[in-house]
Amino acid sequence: MRFIYNILFLSFFLLSTPYYFWRMRRRGNWKEGFGERFGRYSSKVKQAMTNRHVIWIHAVSVGEVNIATQMIAAIERRLPNLKIVLSTTTSTGMEMLRKLPTHIQKIYYPIDRRAYVKRAIMGIHPCIIILVEAEIWPNFLWVARDYAIPTFLVNARLSERSYRGYKRFGFLFRPLFADFNGVGCEKESDAQRLRELGCRPEAIQVVGSMKFDAARLDERRPVDVSRLLLQLGAPEGCRILLGGSTHPGEEAILAEVFTRLRPKHPDLFLVVVPRHFERGREAGDDIGKKEVRYVYRKDVTPQSKYKPGEVDCLVVNTTGELKYFYEVASVVFVGKSLTAEGGQNPIEPAVMAKPIVFGPRMSNFTAIAKAFVENEAALQVRDVEELTQAVDRFLSNPAEAQRFGRNAVAVVQQNLGSIERTVEMVVKELEGSDIYVAPWRDGGAA
Repeated sequence: MRFIYNILFLSFFLLSTPYYFWRMRRRGNWKEGFGERFGRYSSKVKQAMTNRHVIWIHAVSVGEVNIATQMIAAIERRLPNLKIVLSTTTSTGMEMLRKLPTHIQKIYYPIDRRAYVKRAIMGIHPCIIILVEAEIWPNFLWVARDYAIPTFLVNARLSERSYRGYKRFGFLFRPLFADFNGVGCEKESDAQRLRELGCRPEAIQVVGSMKFDAARLDERRPVDVSRLLLQLGAPEGCRILLGGSTHPGEEAILAEVFTRLRPKHPDLFLVVVPRHFERGREAGDDIGKKEVRYVYRKDVTPQSKYKPGEVDCLVVNTTGELKYFYEVASVVFVGKSLTAEGGQNPIEPAVMAKPIVFGPRMSNFTAIAKAFVENEAALQVRDVEELTQAVDRFLSNPAEAQRFGRNAVAVVQQNLGSIERTVEMVVKELEGSDIYVAPWRDGGAA
């Protein structure tokens, strides 16, 4: 099986390499840490691992990094003598990692070719590996098993699409799922699917969604949003329609909603934050076609000054600033839910008691979206007409908007504690095990 997988993986990797590197270059900062994707770590990184007991946590991108950050704080309280290594796959994820304390080692996750993975694991020497969400790469897990490294899968939610994919290729993935020492999932339906995919029943624990615990706002404010809006000539105390983590087509929809409602709400200002910052130009073009005047966040300097009414919209083409714009929002639209499938995380605006609207395609957050809708903490709409009505409802009825915001906070508070339960699962699983001696130092697999 390994031989067949590696032949197929190498073929696919060679075919997809031009596109893979085009995307990396488009996102920028692709040269820094480039060798780490092939398991080549600097002497500085290797030195930091010397004579240390290491936990390796992998978080694919921005959302998973937020979860991992909160989990690290809980782990350090329970296992203070271990070295934390946090890896990510994307440059946007790495940009967020660099904001973390210096004692946390940040690296790129290796491409899943056996030589690269083995080189990476031998360089890091982890005692434990924790994967955030269902990020299953066979070679990485095979090498971890060869070295008898305990592996854990946390916040393991499975969309219908990923579930069908893993089940279709069960001959490959069932043994991998069976090897996990512990699996923390969001709800019982996820647990049932994980059992069907091969996870051992005794390894699975239903701990809730870690995203509720991870949705916290840093006390440090790297951007003063209120001042930024005044620079753009937005009326002081204006109301903000915010589109968070939008995908193609949704920027144009929000611009249309804005133009429909602006006559009724003349102090309305539009802020759009595309999910991928490199789509900023595309998003701006779509907004401009609706005759909405916009500027890019990257073009606003401390010296920028626009006249009142000169700008209608800010396109935030930066990374890591969305949560600070949530603070000033009057109504939040959650992206990837109208023109794309899956939805984005609605919990961050909920923590700030914001009235939330999202579309019908929230399959990546099914249970969370259902909890918000059933508790009148969010409105779910089907199209641009219903979105316009929902936004108008909240703008026209401040008391209604506040009620939905309070309900959103209540839903979040009812679901806290998942991170602590997850860390407890890891610690309990390791009780009595000799994790502090890496197997290759005692004649383990080579």
